[in-house]
Amino acid sequence: MPKKNTTATTEPLAPMHPDDVADAFAYIRALQARDIDTAGAVANNIGPELRELLLDVAARIFIPVTAVDDCDGEPCAHSFLAAALGRLLLEVLRDGDGACLAFPPGIAQTIIRFTENILTEDHGDVADVLRQLEAAGMRQAMEAHPAHRTTA
Repeated sequence: MPKKNTTATTEPLAPMHPDDVADAFAYIRALQARDIDTAGAVANNIGPELRELLLDVAARIFIPVTAVDDCDGEPCAHSFLAAALGRLLLEVLRDGDGACLAFPPGIAQTIIRFTENILTEDHGDVADVLRQLEAAGMRQAMEAHPAHRTTA
């Protein structure tokens, strides 16, 4: 069972468990590749925890990108706006009140669109950027959970 990881947008993010990183990105990558059968199988395997795992991933992507903290060493209006935008996006995903975005496919598609529109140049290789994000999350998870490392 995945280890729960609460993520408030104002608190530092605790590292995810390696299995949770792998599961969440398996679902995201399957949807990005339009492989609905695999996405469904992954979702069934993960169960109801999928939504929280995807929200954890979204927080790790949106918050660092939107957390512009200064303008030449000083906080400025657009740095606060960018941070507020990241928090708002997470709140919409977390508290969608039944909106399609609040469910795993909507959360995953939002991550994919954010990656495509913000993290790639000219809508470049989204799959490659998702692999890089997964690798970064896995590194952080493995550092936080060293007993989970495997030996080759």
